[in-house]
Amino acid sequence: MSNLLANSGYKQNNSKTETRIPEKMINIQDKSTPESAVTQQNIQNWLVDYLAEVLEVDAKTIDSTASFDRHGIDSASAVALMSDLEEWLGAELEPTLMYDYPTIETLSEQLSVSLPDQ
Repeated sequence: MSNLLANSGYKQNNSKTETRIPEKMINIQDKSTPESAVTQQNIQNWLVDYLAEVLEVDAKTIDSTASFDRHGIDSASAVALMSDLEEWLGAELEPTLMYDYPTIETLSEQLSVSLPDQ
């Protein structure tokens, strides 16, 4: 798997979980707009891989039905995630989407139905 956090500066404090905004988070393999139609599954896969890299855990441990907050994504991390998701999708997204659709499953579903066919 390609490194999503190349030169990110992400650090975790062992005494207290502290998420810092990576300078740039890009999945090198998926750095451009998806070549195929945007589906809920490929958005969900991107989000799972992204969170796994940010949290430094195996993607299999990411629960797509758990809230972003439960995964430890704070507002600063949410801004970074949405920015990279916009870049990957090639579409402008509302900054509040993660709060309106607070799980990987609900966000990917909403995006798959609301984005124009590519």
